[in-house]
Amino acid sequence: MLRQIKPRNARSKRALDKRAPKAIENPKHALFLRGTSCSQITQDALTDLYQLRIPLAKKFTKKNEVHPFEDPSSLEFFSEKNDASIVLFGSTSKKRPHCLTCVRMFGHKVLDMLELYLDPESFRTLAQFKNKKCAVGLKPMLVFAGTPFESPISNEYTLAKSFFTDFFKGEPADKVDVEGLQYIVSINARDTVDGEESKPKIHLRVYLIRTKRSGQRLPRVEVEEMGPRMDFRVGRVKEADESMMKEALKQAKTTAERPKKNISTDIMGDKLGRIHIGKQDLKELQTRKMKGLKRSRDIEDSEDGMEDVISEDEPATKKKTKKV
Repeated sequence: MLRQIKPRNARSKRALDKRAPKAIENPKHALFLRGTSCSQITQDALTDLYQLRIPLAKKFTKKNEVHPFEDPSSLEFFSEKNDASIVLFGSTSKKRPHCLTCVRMFGHKVLDMLELYLDPESFRTLAQFKNKKCAVGLKPMLVFAGTPFESPISNEYTLAKSFFTDFFKGEPADKVDVEGLQYIVSINARDTVDGEESKPKIHLRVYLIRTKRSGQRLPRVEVEEMGPRMDFRVGRVKEADESMMKEALKQAKTTAERPKKNISTDIMGDKLGRIHIGKQDLKELQTRKMKGLKRSRDIEDSEDGMEDVISEDEPATKKKTKKV
């Protein structure tokens, strides 16, 4: 059960109503934190991800003594105070260097967590790519490539796919202008190899979309790497509690008309319906009523036929005619 808070005045009541569950939820805000020991590479990675998340993001620069897997209460406190559903925590230690802890919240309580260890050799920042950048606040196109992301069983890679989908989702929109599709976020992982102890790395790349003249109606589309470039190794995982995940996936009942069963529309716009009936008894099938098909007439015809049959033993009787 989630803790219920009673407002003390009108101001707090408005603040609670703003955070209350809605049929269409507010866009998820992300909070960026750093630990007491955080390398410069990890800080640069947090800054670049923060730049891609603006304006739905907040970044704290002060050190915070937080250990997410041992005691997540501090993260829950920051989440509640800043109304953040996603928390990205950066830290560095001898055992876990350049670590990014991805945390998702539900009701300001930790839903699930995933540790990603950044490879410092292949890491490139946004500033190291000397080219044009995309505008602020645009939604990217997401591409997940690799069989590890398509596993039917929940694992580290399916959790990473779910987290990055929430992270880059942005504000909900019914329609998207083509001019607003300016960059692609590509996340891929190679297939696992039997006998290999290390798990496949997750490669994150960001590409800028450029359209050029092609001499035809449709332009020629080219992509250019914009940055950042990150390679991750998968670390510790805390999966969501089953009951909490079930509660998080609930959807509010809206006034929208529900789809009717067994009714569809074809490409021509005609409405088609499917009817399910039981097994028919053809003996009781109602046919067209005709005098020739009546049962009583069949019986009378059979009786007349029997009268016309004359036995060979009995002599034929002559009909008497009356003379006038």
